[in-house]
Amino acid sequence: MGVAVDETRLRKTGRLIPQAFYQRDPLSPPFHVNLMLGLRFLQASLLVPLYRRAAVSTRALPLAFEEVSPVKRPKRRASHEQWRQYRQAVKQHNLSQAVVKMMVRLRQQLDQAGGTTKLLVVAGDGSFANRTCFGAQVERTELIARTRKDAVLCYRAAAGWLRFYGAHKFTPEQVRQDEAQPWTVTKLFYGGKRRPLRYKQRGPLYWQGGARRRPLRLLVVAPTPYRKRLSGRLYYRQPAYLLTTDLASPARQLLQIYLDRWQIEVNHREEKDTLGVGQAQLWNPTAVPKQPALTVAAYSALLLASLQAFGAERGRAYAPLPRWRRGARRPSC
Repeated sequence: MGVAVDETRLRKTGRLIPQAFYQRDPLSPPFHVNLMLGLRFLQASLLVPLYRRAAVSTRALPLAFEEVSPVKRPKRRASHEQWRQYRQAVKQHNLSQAVVKMMVRLRQQLDQAGGTTKLLVVAGDGSFANRTCFGAQVERTELIARTRKDAVLCYRAAAGWLRFYGAHKFTPEQVRQDEAQPWTVTKLFYGGKRRPLRYKQRGPLYWQGGARRRPLRLLVVAPTPYRKRLSGRLYYRQPAYLLTTDLASPARQLLQIYLDRWQIEVNHREEKDTLGVGQAQLWNPTAVPKQPALTVAAYSALLLASLQAFGAERGRAYAPLPRWRRGARRPSC
């Protein structure tokens, strides 16, 4: 069972909100970092593979929406004890620790719902490919995340050596450029239909700077060609480098889950633009995280009710679309 996790930010203008803080603006250009005042939330969404029954993409149903605020930094003239407590609190209260706690809670909720035999696969972006997330071993729960192309990887040293890590180091980019290993071709559902996708895999291997001695598997996705129009030139998407703790599941299933992770971005857009999550004027420390979570819970219930009542495809029960959108197959909020 695939679950997508991602962080999102809600812009705020009032400085009296206790949890609001200045943070990096995700809309800032890569050559200049801008700051924004707002709240930070962590969301988890269940990936429902609707393409198994109809010619539509996966639908993401929100499961959790939690506010993750950083630890308040002490003043410059604070005592050494206050600074020591601050450094300890930062290690325990951060985004990575919140992801680990959410993984444990989702595993418990899945077991209570009768899914003790199901494997929970959590898909995240590059911000979750770190020592904290990969080092947390949750029972019957695996993690797949995007990693850097220059991450230093290695195999385990041969038997008889005192060292654990092998001396030969390599990067995901070198694996992609290695002509000795051929590409494996498979078909996955993405962008409204099944498309061919090339990938390479290696494992078990080790990431000494990240997961340390926990074995991982590397998945390298080749650049995918596409055209903006039928008569246009051929473009290529950037290659993807994925690390996962799942060593047994087929690579095709893991790649499909990661491709479906993009649906959580659709959740963010509909929650903010359509439902107005984050627009309520709140100052109470208890109400600030609960009001957006209530709206997201109602949004998730609305999506689930529409699937149960009208199915995955857009039928006659929905209002007619304008001419420029008549090709849409899946209803949106």
